[in-house]
Amino acid sequence: MLFRRRQPETFAQKLRGALWPRRSWRRSARYMQRRVLRLRATPHAIAAGIAAGVFSTFTPFLGFHFIIAFALAWMIRGSLAGAALGCLLGNPVTFPLIWASTYELGRYVLAAETPDGHAPASLGPSLLKGDLSAIWTPYLKPMLVGSIPLGAGFGLLTYLIVLAMARSFQETRLRRSAAERAMAAARAGQPTLGGPLP
Repeated sequence: MLFRRRQPETFAQKLRGALWPRRSWRRSARYMQRRVLRLRATPHAIAAGIAAGVFSTFTPFLGFHFIIAFALAWMIRGSLAGAALGCLLGNPVTFPLIWASTYELGRYVLAAETPDGHAPASLGPSLLKGDLSAIWTPYLKPMLVGSIPLGAGFGLLTYLIVLAMARSFQETRLRRSAAERAMAAARAGQPTLGGPLP
């Protein structure tokens, strides 16, 4: 293969790469920002897709976040690629914070009693059998209730930020493209369409 590594990565290296950026958090964040802004869609579609992904990440349905994000993005006319990128908010670093905050908010909203700090005795066998009823009331129900306002709040905030950034990026790119066309036409001695740029 053309770009294969000479020395294959060990399991520890793969795990570290999944949990921590290879170069730096700042560079990784800048890379993701550029990927988002260069999506071929309207600013609304980009922002709505990212917001759908962010919202779905707050739900406790681990393994179904992409499906939820795609369904929401489709309903609000968002970008499916943006929804997939928005799901990247959920990762091993952020999930403990998200789960704890959704659980605490849901417990507060439901006025539920705090469990004694121990998992139910039947948790392991219930998960193996696929019987989630044992953990629905004490854990999953509060997390689901708490995920709705938190996910909606962070989704709306993300939508507004990404919408402003995408509009600015696309307008700058259009102006630059028009300026390059005008310069090329001037070099060729042809009249420019649309007159001079403001």
